[in-house]
Order: sequence, then structure tokens, then C-alpha cells
Amino acid sequence: MSVGNTGTDSVAGQETGGAAGDVTAPVFSAGAVPSTPADGADHVGSRLNAGRASTQAGESERQLVDERVTPTGEAAGVQSSRPSDIVIIAAARTPQGKLNGQLSTLTAPQLGAAAISGAFLQASIDASLVDAVLIGHVLSAGVGQNAGRQAALAAGIPASAHVASINKVCLSGLTAVIDAARLLKTGDAQLVVAAGMESMSQAPHLLAGSRKGWAYGSVEALDHMAHDGLTDAASGQSMGLLTEQHNTSLGITREAQDAVAARSHQRAAAAEDAGLFDAEIVAVDVPVRRSDPVRVTRDEGIRPSTTAESLAGLRAAFAADGTITAGNASPISDGASAVVLTTRAFADAHGYDVLAVVGAAGQVAGPDASLQSQPSRAIARACEKQGIAASTLDHIEINEAFAAVVVQSQAELGVSDEVVNPHGGAIALGHPIGASGARVVVHAVHELARRGGGTAAVALCGGGGQGDALILTH
Repeated sequence: MSVGNTGTDSVAGQETGGAAGDVTAPVFSAGAVPSTPADGADHVGSRLNAGRASTQAGESERQLVDERVTPTGEAAGVQSSRPSDIVIIAAARTPQGKLNGQLSTLTAPQLGAAAISGAFLQASIDASLVDAVLIGHVLSAGVGQNAGRQAALAAGIPASAHVASINKVCLSGLTAVIDAARLLKTGDAQLVVAAGMESMSQAPHLLAGSRKGWAYGSVEALDHMAHDGLTDAASGQSMGLLTEQHNTSLGITREAQDAVAARSHQRAAAAEDAGLFDAEIVAVDVPVRRSDPVRVTRDEGIRPSTTAESLAGLRAAFAADGTITAGNASPISDGASAVVLTTRAFADAHGYDVLAVVGAAGQVAGPDASLQSQPSRAIARACEKQGIAASTLDHIEINEAFAAVVVQSQAELGVSDEVVNPHGGAIALGHPIGASGARVVVHAVHELARRGGGTAAVALCGGGGQGDALILTH
């Protein structure tokens, strides 16, 4: 689908590297609903099947990654299949771009439409069957009325489907998935799209108070991204400074954070080289004035050469003696992710394969605005509801808003490095805030399918001191 004519800085202000590659992927170009993949690209469903089995190409890289991912079979919580099971039948995402990078000319609805359309192609889903769409989206100023509905219509979803945009800051995309499952459980829908989208590059600067005018003095433009996405409304502090302050009280070291960040880049690079993102990524053709479109197929922020030693040389970003740097905080990014949910009965009736079963959700908040423990608390709650222990999980995704969040939550869960973010996380891949919650679901779903089974937990922290988690099984 055409998505329109219209270095990634981290939250801490560092530009990161990365470039679009040339890998086989379904392609979307600006202004029309996608039909078939271009330039000999395989249908997404074919790539999905290929992604579930090892191939000779890249076998050494796959072995590097696979040695961490053998399911234990202990994270049961897996019951015999029932017609009422809430299941995911498709999951896709765009590449994630840098601030003012290769996706920066596309609006959030254009990115959202590309991800949704890619999910439809993946499982040959008839868009006319969609009853409802829930889309996480945070930076809505200037995007137009109900940005989620814009994305839905652009993806070919009928006007009869009701659409809501969700703003729960970084949790938005995962909350969309959780609430979509609730719609299905209550019988209010049979087929629901849950997605997340964000163009942080296009977040405008605002002139607050301009409607009444000013009598005298200078006028300051308000940064929509910083004010509405990256600043705690209650305290007025940036998420970086707030996290830095809690790092001190929790005793989280610079070395531990840099180790998480280096691991994120190295694992993401290995996973990319092994083709482990191929089944989930939708290639996007970005129009270029007076030139051929640029095809973006890979995440821009991955830096394979990143090491703990190179990160150690960066200065603190939020406090002179602080531990958070541009290298161990997530980058400012553009991107979108989408999953399609239904009941097992509906999937069976329409011939859709089940990628994953949606399990228990955990949603927590407080007691303060800190972020570090929110994912672990949310996972613990979800595991309790699922009737399993965190120690039995085969795969855990903890969004790397800040490396400190992974350090603290992993320690509280008592799980190993090998289980958490085995293919990297937001520090390497990017963190488009409205989309990241859906992205971790997309990746976990494909990873469970590739392994042939297992149980995963995905979790994020969110501005204001909240956390969401979801259990997925295959």
C-alpha cells in the first residue's frame, strides 16, 4: 500500500544509526489499499510458514539465537482448546524508523494502515469481516479527527466498523490488544483489529494560548512530543529525569544499564541477520519527490557494533552524576504494529490458522510515578491469573523504554537474561510510544509460532507509573 506523500534521537537525545535493507517483504506504497506484494515478494503467509522452520541460509546466526529459545513445556497455563478461546490470527508491523528518518514523511494513520493491511495479507483476512478497531496512539495533535479511524479506512476496513484511539502513553498498543480481547469475550465483536501507531517525527510544536493572543513578551512553542508524550503530567518532570531519580533509590548501576543496552543491539542484529523479523515486518514504500520511492524493510536503529565499552563513554543525559545516557534509553521513533483477534470458533469457521491464544492480562499502577517495577508487577499479576509461575515462561518481552526498567523488572521476576528480550528490544529497535505495546505482541506471537510452542509474557511500563502485561500461548 502506498503510504503517502506527505540518525534516530533517543529520548535522551542521541542519534542512532541503521539503514533500510533489501529483504523480501510484502510491500506497501502511498495512497491505495495494498493488493499483492510487489517485485516478486512472497505473500506474507508464505513467509510466515517459512519463518517457522529453520533454513540452511543463516543457520549459524539462527543457532546463535536458537540456543536460548528451547521451550521448557513447563509454562503450562495451556489448556485444551475451546471454541471460546480468544486467539490471534495475524500479526504484522512496519519497520521502525529514526527521528526524521526514512519513515518520517508518513503520518501515523499511514503507518497504521500499512501495519493493518500487512496483517490482513498475512492471513488472507477479509477486511469486511472486521467489527471493531482499537488503535493505540499518543501524539494526536494535528493528525486529524480520530486518527485510528483514518488508519482503519485506509486499510480497507468498512465504515461500519467502530474505531477508537487509545492513549495510555507507552501502554497504548498493548491496552488495545487487551481491550480487543475483552470485546470478544463479551460477544460484542467477532473479529477485532488491535494496533498501535506513532509518528514521533511529525509531532508538532504548539502555541498554547494563541487563541486569546498575547499582550506583551516572548512566546514559547510547546513541544507536543515532550509535553504530551515524555513528561509526567503530575510532577512536570521528564520521564528520563524521573527514572534517573528512582534509579538512585533502587541502586541501579550505570554498568547494569549499559549491559542491557549493548545486549539489545547485539541480539537485535543477530536476529535480523538470521531472518527472525522477516515474518512480522511489512516493507513500506516511501514516496520521494521527483524520484523513485524508497523501500524501507528494516529497523533503522540497530547498531551491531555497540558494546558496553562504547556505551561507557557517553555522558549522562538528565543529571550531571546520573546513569541514564542516550545509549541506554530508547530512541524516538516512527512505526506501527497490528494484530487481528477473534475467537477460535470464528477462526475455525473461516479457515484461519491460530498463531497464539490470548491468556491473562495484568494491569497495575502506582504507588508512585516510577517505571522500573511496573512490567514485573504486571507480569506477576498476569501469571497469577493464568495459574503459572514467571520462572516457567519460555519467552519474555519487557519494553526497553529505559534499560533500568529491564534491570529492575528482570531482577524482581527472578528470570535469566536468556529469556528476556532474546532478540533485542526498544533500545535497538525503536520505541514509537503508541505502537510499542502492539509490537511486543507481534514479535512474541511470531516467535512462539517459530518455536512450535511455548508460553510468553509481554509487558511495558507507562507514563504516570502504570504497567500492562499479557500472557500468550501457542
